[in-house]
Amino acid sequence: MIQKTTEDEWVANSKKLYGQLFSEIDVLLRSLDRYFNDENLMISNEDLTGRNFYDELVTVRDTILRLLGMLEVVIPESKKNAYWFQKFAETKLLTERKRDAFREGLYSQDTPEKGLYLLYDSFINLKGIITDLIRSGNISYMSFTNIGHIVSKEVRENSFFNPFKKNINPEFDVINNQEITEIVKAITDKESKKHISIIYFYLFRLVRFLGFIDINTQRSVALNSSLMILILIRSEINALLGYMEKAGKKIKEPDIEMLLRAISYQFSMETRRVYFQELKDIHRRKASAHFRGKIENSRGILKNLTEQSIVQLSQHFKPELTGELIFESFVTKLEQSLRLREDVFVLHKFILMIENKAGNPQERLKVFVTIKNYMLYFESFTFRLLRHDDYEEFALFFRQMNSIGKDIVSGSGFHKVLERIIHFKIYLETTLRMVSNRTELVDRELDMERVEALISQYM
Repeated sequence: MIQKTTEDEWVANSKKLYGQLFSEIDVLLRSLDRYFNDENLMISNEDLTGRNFYDELVTVRDTILRLLGMLEVVIPESKKNAYWFQKFAETKLLTERKRDAFREGLYSQDTPEKGLYLLYDSFINLKGIITDLIRSGNISYMSFTNIGHIVSKEVRENSFFNPFKKNINPEFDVINNQEITEIVKAITDKESKKHISIIYFYLFRLVRFLGFIDINTQRSVALNSSLMILILIRSEINALLGYMEKAGKKIKEPDIEMLLRAISYQFSMETRRVYFQELKDIHRRKASAHFRGKIENSRGILKNLTEQSIVQLSQHFKPELTGELIFESFVTKLEQSLRLREDVFVLHKFILMIENKAGNPQERLKVFVTIKNYMLYFESFTFRLLRHDDYEEFALFFRQMNSIGKDIVSGSGFHKVLERIIHFKIYLETTLRMVSNRTELVDRELDMERVEALISQYM
């Protein structure tokens, strides 16, 4: 039986050493719980009972693997070894009575150490069950849902590591920014102060969650864990929108109410773009070379949205405040608009080139290859800057161009491709005009040096 001794009270020291890992463990536990709510999944309208949830369960398995990897780091090696020996003894050496005593001691969860052991033990067992289920290749909705119930039970019944035990957890929901602290302290109306404080906590919690999305790897475990965190964020945003609607009705200042409505509208538009465009049916497209790009774009859109919202809210109370004082890598709306205008301008230039070279099969093929290479850059860095209403047209054109082979471009069937290119050129020109008419771009000249450098890079 695991005894409670001073020597065994190691969780506090582990938290000091691995604070970020415990924060990510909190996020992954939340994610695993929220993931099994099919309203949070990006699933097209179809009969859930007839759907194969194989891909969804692979995502669960990979997230559990990442979670177990972190638990194995935060639990000291000597404690892990002792625990596994006790588990071996439980199954091979102990009498039933002693086995009962071992389990009773573990399940009592009277120390954080036992809570962490139990979490580790539960997910080791779940990993084995899920791995065996995946081997069948066909996961029914009922099986998927039942696994979800077990996961949720294990998470929520943990006395020390249940992430839903407190709505705001002071261990992780901390805002370490003096500017924000001063803003909240300066709000005199108690009702307004309470609601604005909670909205800040929601927004900075999103920042924390986004920080654990790994976009620097192609490994499936990291990418699937990141996808699961994005699904958690969808649930958190819905909670934020619900709270802002309630807060707006209770705050008696019309200008704050209008601001909260504006932020809510931005969130509703951008989340539609992420979850109904970027991540639509993502579980069926995980084998695609663009899977990592979809994760990266979604993170970029949501990170920008959240940071801009925090700055917008803060500037209401302190107009002189800049985003750089809150976030080190903050990108202003001006910088984003400049970047978008330049990148669209370059794409338009390449479209003009292929139109001008249409009569020469070899030359138009060279330009077509250039366009496809530039499209990879555009998808990775510029898609997230597009408006929700523009995204579909760009995405459709890019898909069509990527499906066209070199033989068609250099052959007699190119005239149909050219028709589509000219049609998109007109759309590009409209987009360019709309971007150039943005308030922040008034009297701002195009950076032709960067434009020429981009063109040279891809020609």
